[in-house]
Amino acid sequence: MTAESATRQPRETASSVPTATEPRLIPFITQRKGEEAAPDNLVIFRHASGPRLYYRDEDPRDRPMRGILWARCGFNPTDRHGMPTGEPQWKLMHPYRQMMTMQSLRCQVCGGNARTPLGFIFLAGPKDEDPTQSAIYTNQPPVRTKHARAAAALCPHLEKDPMVFLARSAPLYGVGGVIYGLNADNQVHVVHRPDHALPLAHPNIPTLLASQLVRRLSSFRVLDLGELMRGLQLTA
Repeated sequence: MTAESATRQPRETASSVPTATEPRLIPFITQRKGEEAAPDNLVIFRHASGPRLYYRDEDPRDRPMRGILWARCGFNPTDRHGMPTGEPQWKLMHPYRQMMTMQSLRCQVCGGNARTPLGFIFLAGPKDEDPTQSAIYTNQPPVRTKHARAAAALCPHLEKDPMVFLARSAPLYGVGGVIYGLNADNQVHVVHRPDHALPLAHPNIPTLLASQLVRRLSSFRVLDLGELMRGLQLTA
C-alpha cells in the first residue's frame, strides 16, 4: 500500500451507474466539505515504558481501538438515511468512518454488512497490487456485492477493470498515520510519515496519530468482476 493509494476512493452508487436525473450515492467513508481536521492540540508525556502521544483535552473517543490515538475530524449532520451530508472531497477518507467500517467489515459505500456467501469483496486498481503475493495489505474497506460494478464504472482509479480480492480471511494488521516526537525545544512535531502501515504491535504506535486502519488479506482469490458476479449468482 502506498501513501498515494491510501487517499483514493471509489465513487459508487447503490446498484448501477446513475443517469443524469438520478442522484449519485457518495461512499460513506468519503470525507465531506466542512468535516475538517480538528486542531492537533498534541502533547507527549514520558512514561517508564517510553513516550506516549496525547491530546491535551483527550476523551475516550480519541482512542477508539486498542488504545491507539486517532486523528480528529469533524462530522457533518446526517440525512434521513444516516449518511453524511455535504460536498464530497473525493480524494479523502474520513479517518473515523474509515476506521469504523474497516474494524467491523462494513461496506465503505453504504455502511451495511459487507459479508457475502463467498467472503468479503475488496477492490484495487488493476496495477495496485501484485496478486501473486501471499498477503495483500489494504486500507480500503470492503464493498457489498451491489456496489462492486458501480465502483468500477465511476472511480477513475479502478479504470473500469478493478482487481477483485475475494477474501475468506482479512485479519486486522495495523494502522497508517504520522509519528510524532519532541524537538530540541521540547515541542511536539512530526518526525516521520511512513508510506506503509505499522503493525499493531510496532514500538512507534504510542507516538503515532493514526488515520487509517489496515487489514491483511491472507486467504483470498483474485477475480475480475464478471467472475465475481457469476460466482455469487451460483450461491444465490
